[in-house]
Amino acid sequence: MALVRMLVLSLLHVSLVGSQPAKTSQQPSSTPNPAGEQSPLGTDNLSFPWSRLRLPRYIIPLHYRLLVHPNLTSLSFTGSVQIQIEVQNNTNWVVLHSKGLQISKATILNQNLGLLSEQVLPVLHNPSHEQIGIFSPWVLSSGQKYFLYIEFGAELAEGFYGFYKSTYRTSAGKIRTLASTHFEPTSARTAFPCFDEPNFKANFSVRIRRSPEYISLSNMPIFKTVEVNDGLLEDRFATSVKMSTYLVAFIVCDFKSVTATTSSGVQVSIYATPEKWNQTHYALEAAVKMLDFYDEYFNIHYPLPKQDLIAIPDFQSGAMENWGLTTYRETSLLFDPLTSSVSDKLWVTMVIGHELAHQWFGNLVTMEWWNDIWLNEGFARYMEYISVEATYPELKVEEYLLHTCFAAIGHDSLNSSRPISSPADNPTQIKQMFDTVSYNKGACILHMLRHFLTDDVFQRGIVRYLRKYSYKNACNQDLWDSLANTCTEEDFSSGKHCYSSSQASKNAYLFAGEHLDLTAIMNTWTLQKGVPLVTVTRKGSHLLLKQNRFLRTVLPSDPLWSTMQQGFLWNIPLTYKTDTSSTTYRHLMTTHTDSVHIGAEVSWVKLNSDMTGYYVVHYEDGGWDEMAKLLRENHTALSYKDRTQLIHNAFQLVTAGYLPLNKAFDLIGYLQLETHTVPLLEGLGYLETFYGMIEKRNELDLVHNLGMYILRFFHAVIDQQTWSDEGSVSERRLRSDVLSLACHLDDPPCLKRARQIFEDWLQSKGTLNPPTDVAEIVYSVGAQDDHGWASLFHAYNTSLSSAQKQKILFALTSSRDTNKLNRLLELGLEGKAIRPQDLSFVILMVARQPRGHHLAWNFVKKNWSTMVQKFQLGSSDIRNILIGTTGQFSYPEELADVKLFFESIKEQAFQLRATQVALENVQKNVRWMQRNLETLRNWLNEKNDVKNS
Repeated sequence: MALVRMLVLSLLHVSLVGSQPAKTSQQPSSTPNPAGEQSPLGTDNLSFPWSRLRLPRYIIPLHYRLLVHPNLTSLSFTGSVQIQIEVQNNTNWVVLHSKGLQISKATILNQNLGLLSEQVLPVLHNPSHEQIGIFSPWVLSSGQKYFLYIEFGAELAEGFYGFYKSTYRTSAGKIRTLASTHFEPTSARTAFPCFDEPNFKANFSVRIRRSPEYISLSNMPIFKTVEVNDGLLEDRFATSVKMSTYLVAFIVCDFKSVTATTSSGVQVSIYATPEKWNQTHYALEAAVKMLDFYDEYFNIHYPLPKQDLIAIPDFQSGAMENWGLTTYRETSLLFDPLTSSVSDKLWVTMVIGHELAHQWFGNLVTMEWWNDIWLNEGFARYMEYISVEATYPELKVEEYLLHTCFAAIGHDSLNSSRPISSPADNPTQIKQMFDTVSYNKGACILHMLRHFLTDDVFQRGIVRYLRKYSYKNACNQDLWDSLANTCTEEDFSSGKHCYSSSQASKNAYLFAGEHLDLTAIMNTWTLQKGVPLVTVTRKGSHLLLKQNRFLRTVLPSDPLWSTMQQGFLWNIPLTYKTDTSSTTYRHLMTTHTDSVHIGAEVSWVKLNSDMTGYYVVHYEDGGWDEMAKLLRENHTALSYKDRTQLIHNAFQLVTAGYLPLNKAFDLIGYLQLETHTVPLLEGLGYLETFYGMIEKRNELDLVHNLGMYILRFFHAVIDQQTWSDEGSVSERRLRSDVLSLACHLDDPPCLKRARQIFEDWLQSKGTLNPPTDVAEIVYSVGAQDDHGWASLFHAYNTSLSSAQKQKILFALTSSRDTNKLNRLLELGLEGKAIRPQDLSFVILMVARQPRGHHLAWNFVKKNWSTMVQKFQLGSSDIRNILIGTTGQFSYPEELADVKLFFESIKEQAFQLRATQVALENVQKNVRWMQRNLETLRNWLNEKNDVKNS
């Protein structure tokens, strides 16, 4: 015993750390016991050999042979995995990931599949790191390959991660069960023991056992089905390409599918519950188009023979990009022409575009570690816009990119933001990387880079990146090198990393006359947090430029402001237009102050043309008055994107203390002339936000005056709207938003028409669906009385359309009856009538209500532990709940209450960036009210005086 313990201690130092080669050859380190006797190597004699969160690098997995058998009656599963490993340092230990699995057997075999030892191998557990260590009495020799064989079992998970159970109800009322997986980022280890880090790529051969009434799906096609004991069938899937563990997927269900083939021969199938099969056809059309587009755009064929897309009834996020088997929420994949609106169609199209982009960005080339998850998510978010614009131009997806960047700026102008590339070690930290910064800011800096380099150079660069790192892992620097480096002669002749047959120009990357250090430029956008503010002052024929960090929570007059500016400097690709030329001028700003010559004859200058740059612009010394004058007199001199950006920047500068509120209101005074949906909704959106915050305060006169002003100012636009599904996508989007606000503000004609359509729907017993663009408005107005609410709740429970259910659920939360709102919250927590996946939506929708915002917040405080258990601490649901329920608090007392609650959950709050975001948002709101409430009151009084005079 003592000898064994001494041997283990020496091995911990020698072979695990790998500081020197182990001196022993492949011989047993203790004499094997006679057959049938238990090894003396009990776990009591061993201590866990590894102390770090990241796995050791001296054992590399090559190939997993995985067998899984879920039992949908007992809601459990058993399985086995044989992992071919390559040893790079002599060792007696194999350390890998496992969480919540009962390990019943572990053995190690040599290359010829012979057992190294008849002994039962000890398995040690380190639950805090979600790791197991398997001790081999034989030394595993450097340079050799072995097979690690493990048998395991567990319950199917509750919730949305790992190998979990999901259910659905048929129209006959029968509950059906399925089992599905969601592994990203760190949950493959809960389904089978594995090396669960993105850079441990391997091949996977999957077998699934099932009853004949079910089907099974995995990343690859089935090549053979055999009958095993007790009438069970075993589906054997083709071996996968080399991929990360988080992309593995397997599902056992009774779904139906529709199938088509891409022009390159890839079989595409859409799966859904049998009664929703007729809602899969649009997704099939979109997926085929998208795969064909990406094949051409990336100049790299999709490498698998099939691509399945499946709508899972219980699903936490929007979708997941498992290679060859992408999984979706039903609202993200299914389209019902009778109840899905044009916005629903756009959402489905964009989500499919996002997940299919991942088949290249993320699956083919994977980030080295989770600190660079933006290389997956930022690219996929940006490719949504490129792919949908190319395949469905009528959806006008480019109109939404601005709001993606506005959302990023909103988050990034808080001190609690983070750099795009940030450290993330444990699972909670890793989950939090899937946020606005990775997705939206990532997409926006790629958009800026694309315009900076030109479309063609950008496309060639990313294709070079994808080709060079196919089936490998990459980091930030690899992307910059691929974008900046022209082809070498070797690359050119081999065709490996060149996009076209002609070699790229050595001078393709010139900007403002100089060759650029792209790494230095882009590091200022990915390695430091925040968004720059460019302040512009006109001085004769020159523009004087100054850059600072843009902060909405600390005023320039605050002593902290200068401290928070220290060390921040961006390389900003400035663009600008003037009235004297249609040219877009360019200038790279690399210093805190700068100037550009524009000529004395120029009367106006607009920076950040079409908002291709990720920065905010402040026009000093009367510059905003000039912009307001230009919009009043000739607003079409600027593009709709420029007009929208001016409105956004102005109101952001009000919050940050650079601009008085009345100046921003002066700027949007021109909107009565505006005919484009995007700037119109941008201005309307700010007024709606102010109204939403003020109606939660004891300011009845102010609420009334602001509501009346909005209705009066936009009456022409409101009156133009029809209660139909006619018109272009932009017109239909405008209709939905404008009529929704009008009814929310109790506009009598709006309410009257909505009630009429709702009554028609009731009379038809739900067979006469409202026009899809206004259905949510109609249901919301109808939900205000008891009979309407009860009728909608019944329809919610019986509808087979996920799009309709979401509209009805929104309407149910619009009730002004707090008992009904409380009931919805409790039903969401219970998880039967309202699925757990929709609980966060219910909480946020109740919180938007004047009578619901404290109700929702108190509900969160009361049920915090339950929700963390349901959703996991670092998840997007927890983040959205914390930020969403507090997002419109604006009293100091509310801020104190939020602080008090976060103090009571200090240990968890310390791990969450969302708590700091929530606090900063409330602080921002409190300051906004203190600085702007009287200005708003006076401004509205002036407008009313003008109206009444």
